[in-house]
Amino acid sequence: MTDTPTNPFEALMRQTQEMTETWVKSLNPALANFTPAAMDKMWPTVPAEMLEAFLGRQFNPGGLDAKTRLLLTLLGLTIQGALAEAQIRLTVRHAVEAGATRQEVAETIGLAALFGGVPSMNKAMELATEALDTEGKA
Repeated sequence: MTDTPTNPFEALMRQTQEMTETWVKSLNPALANFTPAAMDKMWPTVPAEMLEAFLGRQFNPGGLDAKTRLLLTLLGLTIQGALAEAQIRLTVRHAVEAGATRQEVAETIGLAALFGGVPSMNKAMELATEALDTEGKA
């Protein structure tokens, strides 16, 4: 007998995790090393023309262009606490593809500090810089 009590919920969660890992490895061995943080590297950057067609003025001629919509998305992701790392990197890549400059990305993230706080801004800025440096964008 041990001195530390066992937590049945913890045991259930551990068993479920082990069963899930075994199932995923049998389903697709490549998923055994998958991490959500690397998700953005698996997604290609959509060309500017497609971004404008699907996110821009294609269906709303008087509305926002794709670049503005993507910068607003970046603002929202930052305000939420910059927890969606892959989504922030993807949004930065696509905003730049749609015509946003490095300065516009930085200003958008900086504005989010007013609503989401400085820690969120710092994290989003770090992720944006990583995405821009990886893409080689100025």
